[in-house]
Amino acid sequence: MTVSRSAPDSPTQAPLIRVMVVDDSVFVRGIVARWLGEDPTLEVVATHANGRRAVDDMARSQPDVVILDLEMPEMDGLTALPLILKQRPGTMVVVASTLTRRGAEVSLKALTLGAADYLPKPEAGAGMFNADDFKRELIAKVRSLGAKAQRRRGVADAGRAAAPSGVPAPRAVAGAGAAAAITPRPAASAAAMRLRPYSMSPVAVLAVGSSTGGPQALTRLFTEIGPHLKHIPVLITQHMPPTFTAILAEHVGRAAGLPAAEGTDGTVVQPGHIYVAPGGLHMLVEKTAAGVVLRLSDAPPVNFCKPAVDPMFTAISAAYRQGVLALVLTGMGSDGAKGGGVVADAGGSVIVQDEETSVVWGMPGATATAGNACEILPLDGIGRKVVRLVEGGRR
Repeated sequence: MTVSRSAPDSPTQAPLIRVMVVDDSVFVRGIVARWLGEDPTLEVVATHANGRRAVDDMARSQPDVVILDLEMPEMDGLTALPLILKQRPGTMVVVASTLTRRGAEVSLKALTLGAADYLPKPEAGAGMFNADDFKRELIAKVRSLGAKAQRRRGVADAGRAAAPSGVPAPRAVAGAGAAAAITPRPAASAAAMRLRPYSMSPVAVLAVGSSTGGPQALTRLFTEIGPHLKHIPVLITQHMPPTFTAILAEHVGRAAGLPAAEGTDGTVVQPGHIYVAPGGLHMLVEKTAAGVVLRLSDAPPVNFCKPAVDPMFTAISAAYRQGVLALVLTGMGSDGAKGGGVVADAGGSVIVQDEETSVVWGMPGATATAGNACEILPLDGIGRKVVRLVEGGRR
């Protein structure tokens, strides 16, 4: 199905984000396509019942974003994923799976194969109609990832190249608000932003916040820095639901070569251990006579997220002050920006991932723009800097 849009009023208006929906459930395909079609910045260019049909249609439909179910007959999502990316490099694929351990494991596997992000699916049936959080997250991710895909292809500046015969040319989005949603930002420049000085105190704890693109970034980062973290604890908040965070902890632990698990309330924080905020709870810390201990909070979401980065950064700053080294990695929204300011104001250090290596430059961009970062670095540069700081090197 294709959602019709009006013709562009101006050649400078941004093109619609083209979306393909792939799911073996006709009900899910229909409702997801309807939700996406209601957004004026999006255009559903195709829906398919299995991965084979999606792969075969990539050249014709030219989607910017593919919503890809993982459990399908004939060709499942995990098999189709690399073929989709081969057919149309630069396409942003969001994999969708159930909230089960198997669903989490397959989703994280898909991320290692090139998927940009994942979506945990609500229960099929009537519950889908009331899945407001799923709908909000779906549209937000498609808009952000689609904008990234278009920027990478130079669409917003130069216009999309002519589509193959028989494929309608993408239409522009009417309205300044919609256009602004996918207009490319200028590249981040450290010289154009206020940067904070690094702390001169030894690093006592590493705190990491991430969201969209985070699992891939965390795996790469901790593969590099893991051997250098034996003398400090590590706390991670990644925007993920329950079950997914447990699997993420296992992946990060293997990458780092260190013990890693979801945080549990009352656990004394130990050097050389990695603690991941469990899905559905905020992870905080508290300084006690026994040492710094983890505290889990069932408080309302912060920045629409639970777990959220801001509460973790704020609590860690109170416990470790100038000894905090905080990283804000790729992710949508602004979570981490306010907490990063708390860390910096207390004398700690904050490093953010740069736009080029981020899947979405929301969280790190907001932190840098607020003037709460010490440095803006590509992911590989963050790894080298963390190693130098942890080992007592020059700032």
